[in-house]
Parts: sequence; C-alpha cells; structure tokens
Amino acid sequence: MTLPNCTSDDIARALTDTRTIAMVGASPDPARDSHSVMRYLQQAGYRVIPVNPGAVGRSIHGEPVHAALADIPDRFEMVNVFRRSSEVRGIVGELLPLVADKGIRYLWLQLQICDAESAALARSAGIEVIADRCVRTEHRRLVARR
Repeated sequence: MTLPNCTSDDIARALTDTRTIAMVGASPDPARDSHSVMRYLQQAGYRVIPVNPGAVGRSIHGEPVHAALADIPDRFEMVNVFRRSSEVRGIVGELLPLVADKGIRYLWLQLQICDAESAALARSAGIEVIADRCVRTEHRRLVARR
C-alpha cells in the first residue's frame, strides 16, 4: 500500500533526516530479515534501537533490547515496524504519547505491513507514514547511491 504523498522524495527525506531508529520486532535470530536489516542500517550510519519484549536482557548487534518504545531512554526520529499488520494499531497507540518527548517524526511499516486506519491516526498526529516498503531497499535505491 502506498499512502498519499509518499513519493521517492518523501522517502529519501525521511531517510536523510533520521539518525536514530527504534526497530519494533527486531530479532536476535540471524535468519530473520529484521536482524540483517538492522545490521545494514547500522553500517549505513544509523543508530538502531531494538524493541522486542521476548528478547529483553539480550543485545542485538551491540544494542540492548527494550520491551517497549516507552522504555527507550533516548530520542529517536523513526519507528520501523517488523510486526504483523494486526499489531500496528497497538504500536501506533504506544508511540503517540511519545511523539514530542522522543522526537518521533516517521513511522515506517516494512513490506506487506499495512493498516490504513492506524496510518491515518499517526498522520493526524503529525507523523509521516511509509508503508509496505523495505527500509534497506529504499535506502539503497535513494540514499546510498548519492
């Protein structure tokens, strides 16, 4: 699903404006896409903070895992979601109270993750939403080539 106003320029701006990403659904399992995408983003210069309640107490690629967005002590501009579409509403509900305090500006839903109602709710709070796209693929296409 491509949401309104989600152009290549919008995506490139989101990727260049962002320095720190909270990755919901980050996995310590090397076979999972989130694991390799997290490593790619770190190598591209981003700080990626993993969020996975089932992996609290562990670290992924050197970053301690947090149970929830609210548990992250630092600011982050983007929330990148590697969870089912049915979980997006809860994630948006969790991030909305944190927008001002954490500086959240972008919600990125990975490939095949879409929830139009939750996206509209996030947009109404001033969050730019990118859905059904791979952050690694878009970074390679729009930013790494520059």
